[in-house]
Amino acid sequence: MAALRAANTGRRRRALRWLALGYLVLLALSSLWRFFAGDEDPPLGPEVSAVEVAVQDSAGARPESEQSPGVRLAFREWGGAAGRLTDGAEQPALPLLMLHGSPGSHRDFSTLAPALANHGIRSIAPDLPGFGASSRQVPDYSILAHARYSLALMDQLGIERAHLLGFSMGGGVALEIYRLAPSRVASMTLLSSIGVQEMELLGSYPMNHLLHALQLSAVQTALWALPHFGRLDRSMLGKPYARNFFDTDQRPLRSVLAAFEPPMLIIHGAEDPLVPPAAAREHHRLVPQSRLLMLDSSHFYIFAGGERIAPDIAEFIAAVEQGSAPRRADATPQQLTEAAAPFDSRSLPPLAGLSLIVIMVLLALATLVSEDLTCVGAGLLVAQGRIDFLPAAFACFAGIYVGDMMLFWAGRWLGRPALRLPPFKWWVTEAAVQRSSAWFQRRGAAVIFLSRFLPGARLPTYFAAGLLRTRFLFFAGFFFLAAAVWTPMLVALSRWFGAEVIDRFEELQRHGWLLLLLAVAFLLVLRKLVLPLFTWRGRRRLVGSWRRWSRWEFWPPWLFYPPVVLHVLWLGVRHRCPTLFTAANPGIPTGGFIGESKSQILSLHREESRHLPHWALIPPSDEEAQAARRLALVEQFRSANGLDFPIVLKPDVGQRGSGVVIARDPHQVARYLDRNRGPVLAQEYLSGPEFGVFYFRKPGASEGCIFSITEKILPRLTGDGESTIERLVAADRRAVILADLYLDRLSDPDRVPAAGEEVALAELGTHCRGAIFLDGAHHRTPRLEAAIERLSRGFAGFSFGRYDLRAASAEAFRRGEFKLIELNGVTSEATHIYDPRHSLAYAWSTLRQQWRLAFEIGAQHRAAGVEPTSIGQLFRALRGYRRQAGDHPEEGSLSG
Repeated sequence: MAALRAANTGRRRRALRWLALGYLVLLALSSLWRFFAGDEDPPLGPEVSAVEVAVQDSAGARPESEQSPGVRLAFREWGGAAGRLTDGAEQPALPLLMLHGSPGSHRDFSTLAPALANHGIRSIAPDLPGFGASSRQVPDYSILAHARYSLALMDQLGIERAHLLGFSMGGGVALEIYRLAPSRVASMTLLSSIGVQEMELLGSYPMNHLLHALQLSAVQTALWALPHFGRLDRSMLGKPYARNFFDTDQRPLRSVLAAFEPPMLIIHGAEDPLVPPAAAREHHRLVPQSRLLMLDSSHFYIFAGGERIAPDIAEFIAAVEQGSAPRRADATPQQLTEAAAPFDSRSLPPLAGLSLIVIMVLLALATLVSEDLTCVGAGLLVAQGRIDFLPAAFACFAGIYVGDMMLFWAGRWLGRPALRLPPFKWWVTEAAVQRSSAWFQRRGAAVIFLSRFLPGARLPTYFAAGLLRTRFLFFAGFFFLAAAVWTPMLVALSRWFGAEVIDRFEELQRHGWLLLLLAVAFLLVLRKLVLPLFTWRGRRRLVGSWRRWSRWEFWPPWLFYPPVVLHVLWLGVRHRCPTLFTAANPGIPTGGFIGESKSQILSLHREESRHLPHWALIPPSDEEAQAARRLALVEQFRSANGLDFPIVLKPDVGQRGSGVVIARDPHQVARYLDRNRGPVLAQEYLSGPEFGVFYFRKPGASEGCIFSITEKILPRLTGDGESTIERLVAADRRAVILADLYLDRLSDPDRVPAAGEEVALAELGTHCRGAIFLDGAHHRTPRLEAAIERLSRGFAGFSFGRYDLRAASAEAFRRGEFKLIELNGVTSEATHIYDPRHSLAYAWSTLRQQWRLAFEIGAQHRAAGVEPTSIGQLFRALRGYRRQAGDHPEEGSLSG
């Protein structure tokens, strides 16, 4: 069965390799096509002209020394020269410069411009750089750079002054033209135009900029990761479109509107899904002389019915030409007072149209990262009035439901191998799935519902439900019910708390995102620290967290090791060789710093020794045909050495107990080999207490020295016949500190052990895997020292490191009767420092002394001709270790 499974896995892997190879070939051909095709300007269409202008950016035209070939600006012109209309009215003396949206071109005005020409208005519509027939590659696509290009076009055409019309994004360009050259603007017409930052998408420049950065990243990824042979380079929603939004900063536009003097006409659709109608009303407030015309239409009325608004625009331009259109100086005092009033963020309407869709999609996607935190954030947006409760709750519900159903199907289709693939391996451990499977089998449907209310139990439970082939409609129905209750409840609670915070801190409302972060932090503290106080289990978990951070032996490496790393760097400077320590063990690659082979180290021993374990190296496997051979090699190893189960399996290259398992039957061996395709070390299982002995010998010395002895205790709990294993762990003073670690390893934490029954919490003598380390200096005896010395003399090229040993008893260990588990090189530690009785200062002092010895021994070996590993070689060894080590199963057994 295991061989068949391995064969299927091999076939899938070969198919994936061929698919990947084919895709890479297509991608390479596409890249070559794009490279040799170059980036030619698009062809000019009929009735389209072009001029060449200097390259512009937000700061203006680039200096001649930095000038590349100029930028082609294509444009189309409608209407004729100034004269007299048939009704006797004067034609406008000034042309109308029409600026399109993004994405867009002069074709945006294909219905409006001819209609205006019938009113005698000469219109000029450029294709802004990046769009239409103009140059697509420019350094800056912002509305400010587009404003400079537009002014350059006016210069080329000899137009000193013009009326401006901006549609959508083009309205921002028109406003920037006014900011740069107010004397050249006779009037402005804004059609469904962008403007103030607060009305754009999420209302915040940093958040919008992040959103546009994500959009640009997606476009760039598609350009380089898809074999499109240049088609995407010319796509309407390509790089120029994404850069236009990413490069643009709308924050200055409020001040431009507030200082705008000429006449202005604002035309906007009341059902606009892209630019909210509230934006047009805010622009009308800031420009008190403006006329606001709201249409019963959407954002896109200009494409199909531009001629309908032509009379209003023509009438407005005629009034401007005649001097009868109002300017800012003509506004009433009341209008000017209202225009000068500061913007009130509380007046922002709820998000609607595209903005609402965007925020709902973002909320749904965010649930894939953190369901609860996303619900909290959605509730705060509701409290701010930026989104209504129903859309917020629905977006969170949809993201949660779809994401967790994907997890169910991953369990159904992929099974346990999926746990080794991203993103599942980031979220779910195999031990957690085993625990959830046992819980699910006992309690059935109730588990689906209850897991929604138990953070940490959800993902493994849903994966386990798929793994156990639960009926889809059964799971989907119960999960729908649970999510439909949980999601609105959490959003509503966050809304209530968020509203309270907002009401209490009105001054912070000017800093909306700061308020949002503070409110989220408050709600997280409430959920993580306050709510757990109301249950015994929660209080014990808080106790465990406190003890984990207050006791240095449980600190994470990033907190514990910086002083040690600084000392090692100082020793490298002092000895003028930062990697000198790698010469401490000439017989071990990199001195045992990283990536050393366990089998090679065991092979270093020059003679048979009663201290060495039985072991065999199982070679790597890439083909299904080798799977059965690897299984046979393990069986051959057991038979040749007369070993029964259990046996130990571990990666030939690994550290800190990673990937080490105790296999208790052939099925578990097959599963381990199926999941570990690299070299594997099979080793006899040694029972009895475990010890760590740190040894060093200076070159030329007659004998070495035991630097440290560690007694390793594998923790156990005793059942009382009433408490579950989880409760026993939570009640224990030390076990509660590592509750998550222990419970992840145990497959059935809800089981109630019989009175007096012992429950093993750890099977490997590794501190980071839950073993207890004690200072074993009292075990030192002359017989032990002599046995360690004999063992060390047998390892060629070894001078510095730690033995992990097991003996039948402590007394046997003191007599020098032990067997070797493994030998660790220069990065091994004197692990007796983790004895709870030792202080942090003592631990750091011991490690400083240990590293000083490593450098001294390395210096003596260097003087004898041993070359230390270079920094480059060290980094290559690190990369090689990461490639070879891969992902390993959790420590312990492979049951389930």
